[in-house]
Amino acid sequence: MLRFFRSTLPTRLIGLVLLVLAIRLPLLWFSGVPLSWAELRGWVVGERLHAGALLYRDVYDHTAPLAAAAFGLLDALVGRSVWVYRLLAVVLLLTQSLRLSVVFNRYNVHPERGYLAALSYALVGSASTDLDILSPLLLGQTFVVFALSALLPTSREGYDNTRLFRAGFLLGVAALCYLPLAMLLLVGLFAVISFAANSFRSFLLLLCGFGFPYAVVATVFLYFNALPQFRQFHLEPMLAGAAAVDALPRALQLKLLILPAIVLVLSLTRTFTTSLGLVFQVKFQQLMLVWLVTAVLTGAILGGSAPGLLVLMLPPLAYFSLFLWQHTRRGWVVDVLFVVVLAGVLGVRHRAWLGLDSLLNFPLETRYAAQPDARYAAVQGQRVLVLGPSRGVYLQNRAVTAYVDWPLARRDFGHLNKYDAIFRLATQLPVPPPVLIDEVGLLPELRHKLPATFGRYQPTRTKQVYQLK
Repeated sequence: MLRFFRSTLPTRLIGLVLLVLAIRLPLLWFSGVPLSWAELRGWVVGERLHAGALLYRDVYDHTAPLAAAAFGLLDALVGRSVWVYRLLAVVLLLTQSLRLSVVFNRYNVHPERGYLAALSYALVGSASTDLDILSPLLLGQTFVVFALSALLPTSREGYDNTRLFRAGFLLGVAALCYLPLAMLLLVGLFAVISFAANSFRSFLLLLCGFGFPYAVVATVFLYFNALPQFRQFHLEPMLAGAAAVDALPRALQLKLLILPAIVLVLSLTRTFTTSLGLVFQVKFQQLMLVWLVTAVLTGAILGGSAPGLLVLMLPPLAYFSLFLWQHTRRGWVVDVLFVVVLAGVLGVRHRAWLGLDSLLNFPLETRYAAQPDARYAAVQGQRVLVLGPSRGVYLQNRAVTAYVDWPLARRDFGHLNKYDAIFRLATQLPVPPPVLIDEVGLLPELRHKLPATFGRYQPTRTKQVYQLK
């Protein structure tokens, strides 16, 4: 199989797509498509934006602006279609792998050419269903991969201004999908130091490109009088790891990283025993080492707080795997190793069928999928306001207020003794939703302080559920 992907013929791309689908589709076909909490968040935010709400001003959520806009567009086009979301995630992963392989071939970063880098990227990325999710991180990583070619010089004279600005612009767009991706500016800085004649001036140009999309978005929020909320809900919560509720447990994430870590260690071992002939290839190898360190550092800072963190490591892993799969005199050894890796990927992904989840205490990702709240089974197809941490209600109902994330909603509901919180509640809820679910017991105080808004709610037969009269 490795010999097949050493060629650059377009037919290899078809083989790569078929291989990825063969790994992913059986599990989806027989086990269904369990919805993740991250996808449910995307649905809720997308519905609110599709209804005309402005992010951060009319929707209190930490989703980055460009990712939220993508969810809003998807809601306008297909609504709540989990299959479309999963299909787009596969397309994005394949696009990233193919683009990376094309860049490697175009710039001759390794003596051998072909689609082995794309094979490693897509294969390791298919080990866990965590990368089946259309997450903001996966969206942003696509722009990061496309920025790589702009970070590399095309001539001995080095960079031209447009390329560096474009690289910074793409990194800025990636950060607008998922803010921690801004850490990859360190990779851009090292690329500038390695390839540019005037490092300081070139890095300033890279920063200008990075800041341009942020300046545009900030101007839009300023125009709609929502710039303070942009800072409060985009910058601060993302840096503080507010998305932790959407991610898998950290123990499970670490187990899912075992196989990629083994492949990476073997690749690095082979890399440091292989000599490169061109100075550019050596510098590019150093650049990918910096990328790997930055990815590990970013993942450590986030602490497993976002779905799909493995995608941060896939570009450097795909590069170093070129040394692992490179041609040797004993080619059968490499082929056997690849078969072992392929079997490992299939074993991790289909461990339920093989009985490995209970044997190795390796729980399935589906155990942490979004589930409807059984306490509110009687509430179906309603427009609701949830005062509390329960999010399973939104699987069968719709949010119609700004308060779609309870930790962020507590900036108002948690300070009912302050005038500005009461004022914001009155402003955000001019027309209260038909159904209110009070899990934290705030309704009596809300009735006293905002009788026009909350005084009309009457209890129903279901505990903690109130109907607007």
